[in-house]
Amino acid sequence: MLKKIMAVILSLFITASLLSACAGNNADKATGSDNGSTADQNGKIKVVTTVFPLYDWVREVARDDADLSVDLLLDNGVDLHSYQPTAKDIMDISDCDLFVYVGGESDKWVEDVLKQANNKKMIVLDLMEILGDKAKVEELKEGMQEHEHEEGEEEHEDEPEYDEHVWLSLKNAVTFTEKIAEALGKVDTQHAGSFSENAAAYTEKLSALDKAYQQAVDDAKVKTLLFGDRFPFRYLTDDYGLDYYAAFVGCSAETEASFETVTFLSGKVDELGLKSIMQIETSDGSIAQTIRDNTKTKDQQILTLNSLQSSTAEDIKSGTTYLGVMTENLEVLKKAL
Repeated sequence: MLKKIMAVILSLFITASLLSACAGNNADKATGSDNGSTADQNGKIKVVTTVFPLYDWVREVARDDADLSVDLLLDNGVDLHSYQPTAKDIMDISDCDLFVYVGGESDKWVEDVLKQANNKKMIVLDLMEILGDKAKVEELKEGMQEHEHEEGEEEHEDEPEYDEHVWLSLKNAVTFTEKIAEALGKVDTQHAGSFSENAAAYTEKLSALDKAYQQAVDDAKVKTLLFGDRFPFRYLTDDYGLDYYAAFVGCSAETEASFETVTFLSGKVDELGLKSIMQIETSDGSIAQTIRDNTKTKDQQILTLNSLQSSTAEDIKSGTTYLGVMTENLEVLKKAL
């Protein structure tokens, strides 16, 4: 019920935001050029993305070969699952040439924004839609704490809930980068060749890192990861044949683990002889530490894998990249395995 009410409020908010700025935006919007570009009056191609990996892929494809502006909506560390667009976000999407977003339950708000967008020639890339039947359903593993449904959600509990962390597969990243290059080439046909070449060079790096991950797993004695945290790495572990246990599913909003969950996970650490307990970058470490305190040896190292859900504008300024973070994650994975 709460989600339905929020959807109605958001729809009204979007309508009001668009109407209040409609006249000005229509007057400012350029009609496009002969090369197929729908660039604004300043000559820039405008791209809007939701989460950081998408933003970084666009940058890698575009490089310096086009006059292009790329906006990242979630640039202040806000989690994808709790994000709500501002009036500025809505207007930025409404007038952009290319919009790239994850899709899935957390991005349901996008539907209303796109219906009322000013730029009817906008190209939209929905990554979950691109994956199609390769998109993975959230998995409730043994010992994992079940999601507590909000009032009114029970009627939809039989509907599959898909794992939205599609960027944590390097194989997916190759597919998405190629799709972004195709889309940019349609928006700016003059630079389509450059976009294609840049994408090819970048996907070669992604594929090389993918092979390094597989080699690390092949060489490892341990094939199981245990998370005292949410688990957004389903796409990554499936890519390389790893098993896992975790306190919560990847899209969970839970922050406290039950006694039963902690007991089960501590027992698994002992049973499998694991030397590491994992957490993600937004964790305060309390659950992982509690799990360790309840093992027999109490000497496991607590390691952090970066799920790329909380990257900020400051991180970007300091040089953070998707490829860089995934390379760092590989080194952490080697320690864990």
